[in-house]
Amino acid sequence: MPAYLLLLPILLPLVSGALLYFLGRRFYGRRRVLVAVTVCLNTLLTWALILFCGEESFRILNLVWDLEITLRFDGFGRFFAGLVATLWPLTTFYGFGYMDREHHKNLYYAFFTMSFGVTLGVAMSGNLLTLYVFYELLTLVTVPLVMHKMTRKAVRAARIYLAFSIGGAAFAFIGILYLAANGVDLAFLPGGSVRPGGSDGMFRLIYLIAFLGFGVKAAIFPMHRWLPEAAVAPTPVTALLHAVAVVKSGAFAIIRLTYYCYGTDLLAGSWAQTAALCFAMVTILYGSYMSLRQAHWKRRLAYSTVSNLSYVVFGALLMTPVGLTGSLLHMLFHAVIKILGFFCVGAVLCNTGREYVTQLEGMGRRMPVTFVCFTVSALALTGIPPLPGFFSKWALLTAAPDAQSAAAPFGTAVLLVSAFLTAMYMIPTAVRAFFPSRDADLAGLDGVREVSPVMWVPMAILAAMTVALGLAAGPLSDFVSGLAASAF
Repeated sequence: MPAYLLLLPILLPLVSGALLYFLGRRFYGRRRVLVAVTVCLNTLLTWALILFCGEESFRILNLVWDLEITLRFDGFGRFFAGLVATLWPLTTFYGFGYMDREHHKNLYYAFFTMSFGVTLGVAMSGNLLTLYVFYELLTLVTVPLVMHKMTRKAVRAARIYLAFSIGGAAFAFIGILYLAANGVDLAFLPGGSVRPGGSDGMFRLIYLIAFLGFGVKAAIFPMHRWLPEAAVAPTPVTALLHAVAVVKSGAFAIIRLTYYCYGTDLLAGSWAQTAALCFAMVTILYGSYMSLRQAHWKRRLAYSTVSNLSYVVFGALLMTPVGLTGSLLHMLFHAVIKILGFFCVGAVLCNTGREYVTQLEGMGRRMPVTFVCFTVSALALTGIPPLPGFFSKWALLTAAPDAQSAAAPFGTAVLLVSAFLTAMYMIPTAVRAFFPSRDADLAGLDGVREVSPVMWVPMAILAAMTVALGLAAGPLSDFVSGLAASAF
């Protein structure tokens, strides 16, 4: 396939989303059809490119000097694009059921569809500048989704998200400018373009600044605050923000920066690696602790995302093939597990309006599909074998002692403590839904029923995918190991 076809999966959702935004009332009945056709066609197109497109570059625009906006599909980009393209249709159909009672549907479907194309742009970026452009476009198309309800709380959350994102953009741009000014090739090359030399100290400082900039979307502490606030958005939006599009783009950008721009020869064993690892470890513990404290179910999962994103970042920062393997596995497994968890939260919220963990007593008997699916998500995220969370966490645990950084061995203790806290905030929620306490007030559950198939079928598919990923963890680990080795 010619390289210019890479532009199609980006343009199709952008054009379709723009049309959706301006649809008149007489076309409202056809809105779902247009969204479904666009998303499914784009998924098929993306997978065709993943399987059959080569690694040639397609230059969209030459800005100045050697600065270009370029698309290119390497193995790592295919991995991320495949994850995005697989989960987006499930979220789309789930959203059809969830959004029935919501207002501003044109705005939701328009920016939801456009976000698909922009996220794929992040995956297909051929250099750091292109990634930065799509990375910031992702902010612009997701801010309206965060403030969708137009309440004071939603607008405040969108402002916080925008403020943090702009600050992160400034830090990331410093990194790009410094590399360009020093003649470093911004194209993504395995092993990176920066070679050790006389300016190592400054390069490492700039790396840490850029790491913190891209780390905003990866919710690195203390730049994490926007993510729990964004839980005010509709659940399909939250699921994508917290499981795939925005947060995984942040982790993806950090991996690109580390392995494909700077390279481990410059960073491994340095103070910059140690400092970045400390940020990741603090975030893991902080996110797990805050999750345990949350009575609000959606915010509990949001803080859990803060923690688990830094599992991905921690593995990448170990700068070893085994560490990167664990990082990529957790990126994949967490996306499926967490989007399933958010779907379950949204099903209860849509059906009953209940938002707090203390209100879930006995609901598993009234909404069995939802809470069986949530139980699968809870056990998988905790790391109970043979579910997939166990295998990615095991890979990270075994990789930590072998890294060159002095901080890396402490990661073993951090991961174990976090796994214990995860069990404490995930599993009791599922238990109380099926086994209420003796003094629980169950009178209000008489009218509660399972959600419609348009919502529970995507949940059931994701639960089956979670189990299947655990059973296929061996072959998947072999595939991801080869992908990780190609980055060095």
